[in-house]
Amino acid sequence: MSTPSTARAYTDLTGLFAPRAVALVGASDQGERFGTRVFRQLMNFGYAGPIYPVNPRATELNGLTCYPSVSELPETPDHVGITVATERVFEVLEECAARGVPFATVYSAGFSETGTEEGRERQAKLVAFARRTGMRIMGPNCNGVINFVDAFAMASTGAIAGPRRPAGNVGVVSHSGGLGQINVMWRAMETGLGISYEASIGNEADLDSIDFARFMLRSAATDVVLMAIEGIKDGARLIELAREAAEREKPIVILKFGRTEAGSRAAASHTGTIAGADDIYDAAFRQFGLIRVFETNELYEMATLLRTRRWPKGRRVASAAATGGNIVQLADVGETLGIEWPEYSPQTQATLAQFMPGYGKISNPTDMTSLATGEPENFRRALQAIAEDPQVDLIAPIFAFVKRVDIERGAELLRCLPKPAAMLWVGGCTDDQTFGPRDLVSGGLPVFRNATPCLRAVRAAADFGAMAAEYKSGLRTPVRPAGIDTGRALALLRGFEGKLTEREAKDVLGAYGFAVTQEHLATSIDEAIAHARAIQGPVALKIDSPDIPHKTEAGAIRLDVRGEGALRTAFKEVVESARTYAPSARINGVLVQEMVPTGIEMMLGIVRDPVFGPVVAVALGGIHVEVLRDISYRIAPVTFAEARRMLRELRGYKLLEGVRGEKAADMEALVETLVRLSWFAADCADEIAELDINPLRVLERGAGVRVVDALIVRRANP
Repeated sequence: MSTPSTARAYTDLTGLFAPRAVALVGASDQGERFGTRVFRQLMNFGYAGPIYPVNPRATELNGLTCYPSVSELPETPDHVGITVATERVFEVLEECAARGVPFATVYSAGFSETGTEEGRERQAKLVAFARRTGMRIMGPNCNGVINFVDAFAMASTGAIAGPRRPAGNVGVVSHSGGLGQINVMWRAMETGLGISYEASIGNEADLDSIDFARFMLRSAATDVVLMAIEGIKDGARLIELAREAAEREKPIVILKFGRTEAGSRAAASHTGTIAGADDIYDAAFRQFGLIRVFETNELYEMATLLRTRRWPKGRRVASAAATGGNIVQLADVGETLGIEWPEYSPQTQATLAQFMPGYGKISNPTDMTSLATGEPENFRRALQAIAEDPQVDLIAPIFAFVKRVDIERGAELLRCLPKPAAMLWVGGCTDDQTFGPRDLVSGGLPVFRNATPCLRAVRAAADFGAMAAEYKSGLRTPVRPAGIDTGRALALLRGFEGKLTEREAKDVLGAYGFAVTQEHLATSIDEAIAHARAIQGPVALKIDSPDIPHKTEAGAIRLDVRGEGALRTAFKEVVESARTYAPSARINGVLVQEMVPTGIEMMLGIVRDPVFGPVVAVALGGIHVEVLRDISYRIAPVTFAEARRMLRELRGYKLLEGVRGEKAADMEALVETLVRLSWFAADCADEIAELDINPLRVLERGAGVRVVDALIVRRANP
């Protein structure tokens, strides 16, 4: 499994988001100081509970009594905000702990985000304080929380200035204050979406993004969670969160920064987060049903459809419009995203023919020409017929410029359909310039302005629905293959240090039921000849040395050796080449190995990721892995279905199916080997640093696979 979580158990954050009483240390009414802005929003957002400003330099702020310290407050608040100078933060926290305050938000900067030793030490001290006292702390270097459900906001952002927007069902978690509260929250509200909760969490010294996302998932007020994050501290907790999201059928959409080297450097300087290997993050998100996007607008565009929690049964979509250009463009976008455009059933064809006489066979997506604009009632009837087609999972009609009454009737039709629907409104309203897509979105209808965000959301909804169903049916639970002897494998591993030889690695893999080659170690030419006779066929001779992991580079390997004379020559050449390549290398002897029939060569591996723990990798051999970087990753262990998905992700996948007359490879044996490897990775995670099976030769269908060569590196300090 992934690295065990070291964080504390889940804490209900109701007292942080909806405190019975709140205090703000550093509150002010002077100018545009940070404490002034936070205090202003706290006062103006509509919070009905007691507010206690704390500032020794004032006796009254905005008509409220101002207190010199937390210790002198008339009651203990559930939540204390701290906006003082960095040097005073711990003094205030100690006062909070003495009063029994359960939650504090440290807005002050000067911690690990500085990249200095002093800043890191200060943050470590903050973590230690939280562990010692039991207080849960948001931040430091953050911009607080906004709760539209209970009318509580303790944040400095101008994105909530003016009348409070109605609460919605979309939660937002972000490391960044500005990006989370403006680029995501504010712009989502501008499109008509409503927000339930927003949290800009900063350095997450104690409470982290998982804590906030879990609170939102468990709230009846939230149906989709948007996360804009720079990294994850604990992969195991993220996986737990993803499983809970699937069980609750509440999707999580993630924008992860630090995808590039430049982005990783920026993340480290921003909140002190070290971004993990992006391809592994990407694989983890796919594996556990987290929906990844790459721009802030994609977050709320996804939420436009996902918040309805109506999952298409598949990717089969139908659409109709008044213009052929929109139809062609929609079809192109859909195909690139894996959307299917099924043919209409005979019954649907017959119904549509009533509205479109003389058209012949009507295609999907459907160009309805002037019918869509000149006869809106017939257009709606046509949409109803298309939506009732059993071959269609979701309908996404296109509207251009229409009267308000017609767009509202079209919207009502889509709301009442028994299957999911989305609207593409590419134009405007002809008789009411004040009416637009935002009005329909605020009423709960998924409305998009462009084809790409619409169909991306459609695919995400279909995939999430399928994944949630798999979780509920148990198909997402990995099953251990038969023939595994974990005890023997661990005993063998613990008898070695550093790099294992090929023979030693295969002994370990053999204990896990891998199909390894028949081979024997020879310490003399005569032994090699005897072993070759026992194998009864051509053999390969390879040096066996813990100091020469790459035998080909050393020239210490000979293939397809036949006959006693050739064996004697090959044995000498292998030993001499090894000694020339690495004079001080320890040499155990020469491995005499069966020659494996031809097949497709694969590379299978295990790496240890600092966030997710043991990760399995698969790639086709040769240039596919070395040059094209055609590799698929998953967190161990994996299901058989997930192993198949890994293989289908490879650009070279069709080679396994057989091309240009070549026979198809034994896919089932390869899948089973991948699953077996993933369990080896999970079970022996504390013992190994990395593993390479290269090559694994996949024989023709029904003939299985063979581990031709393998390398295992033990962890230095298991």
